[in-house]
Amino acid sequence: MSLTTAGALPGGTYDVTVVGAGVVGSAVARELARLPLRIALVDAADDVGDGTSKANTAILHTGFDAVPGSLEARLVRDGQRMLAAYAAESGIPVEPLGALLIAWDEEQRAALPGLADKAVRNGYRAARLAPAEEVRAREPELGPGVLGALDVPGESVICPWTTTLAYATQAVRAGVDLHLNCPVTGVAPGDPHTVATGRGVLRTRYLVNAAGLYADRIDRLLGHAEFTVTPRRGQLIVFDELARGLVRHILLPVPGALGKGVLVSPTVYGKVMLGPTAEDLDDKTATGSTAEGIAVLREKGRRILPALLDEEVTAVYAGLRAATEHEDYAIRSHPARRYVAVGGIRSTGLTASMAIAAHVVELLAEGGLPTDGARDLEPVRMPNLGEAFPRPYRDAAMIASDPEYGRIVCHCERVTRGEIRDALAGTVPPGSPDGLRRRTRARAGRCQGFHCGAAVRALFEEARR
Repeated sequence: MSLTTAGALPGGTYDVTVVGAGVVGSAVARELARLPLRIALVDAADDVGDGTSKANTAILHTGFDAVPGSLEARLVRDGQRMLAAYAAESGIPVEPLGALLIAWDEEQRAALPGLADKAVRNGYRAARLAPAEEVRAREPELGPGVLGALDVPGESVICPWTTTLAYATQAVRAGVDLHLNCPVTGVAPGDPHTVATGRGVLRTRYLVNAAGLYADRIDRLLGHAEFTVTPRRGQLIVFDELARGLVRHILLPVPGALGKGVLVSPTVYGKVMLGPTAEDLDDKTATGSTAEGIAVLREKGRRILPALLDEEVTAVYAGLRAATEHEDYAIRSHPARRYVAVGGIRSTGLTASMAIAAHVVELLAEGGLPTDGARDLEPVRMPNLGEAFPRPYRDAAMIASDPEYGRIVCHCERVTRGEIRDALAGTVPPGSPDGLRRRTRARAGRCQGFHCGAAVRALFEEARR
């Protein structure tokens, strides 16, 4: 196995190179790792999952409201089953809370039967209409004016950080070369393709473009222009764990033209999340929050769950979704050129990731990639970041076997020295303190690292030495 973050790239020719180590690219690399081939996964960032994948609503969707018959609908439906099973096997935190799609006016209530019918057409038959009295009984803190809801019991929340890391870890352990700090700057198509990067030239017979926000730029380097990525910013507010008792389900709005709208959802980390906004931008780096965006969220949150606005805010953040001009995923195969573009993978990409990966490998096979000799991968078991499952600081047996699991460094999130040590020594270690936060929750709590930041950074720097 190989992970490189600096220096020249290895020589020779890869069978397949995947550009983009987000949740989709890492899932594709993991799927390819089953084959007796030489595989590379490259990313411009210093860590996996450092783009869109790290800042999303973290919902494991049923796909009930996808466009029936679309590629997205099929891949979300299949991916949900695949990821739920993989999460259980790998220790990725998932909480099956169920969702309520709430109508606040007559127009929204009138749309609910159509959404229930759409769910059936998408193969999801558990959704049902719930009257206002039932909705209020199940969610007592809802604001006034609820007229009814669509009950979707299969929706869950998941840890997006651990999902991407699990895919990448399994891929690297199975022999995939992961090259970070490796931005693609040019591609000369051929046999093999010659890929210019910030760390030198890489040669590969097949190329998969899973570059997220930059997938259209990579696509143009290959001579195609089948989609354009417009970054769609989603700002979110995360409320303190003391707010967790206010909400029991994922509270969804009736979808609008720009997406699923603003929701209120518990997280696997014991917090409550409000968001996202949906702002189409030109700047693919504009991940800053705005006063206007936060004001919009607070206004909508006050209607949905008024008491939530009295709770402490733990964090505010924004992510950029890779929206395109197409309603469906923009997955395009060019068999003669041994190239697959995976574009326009929006908020459902986390759920669909494993099914997208299987689909991409099928497309590569249609283009001539040999797929004989596939093997099962060695399972991985990831550290638990979820509050609904045992964590080291509460595990007497773990602490007895290794006292480092009883020494808390981050008191807000109750993260121990043992967890930080393990993350820093992992197969895919963090490239920064932010990467360490995504592996442990250190610095992700109420004080946002004010008290533990220096200690966490010292442990990070010590490991790098």
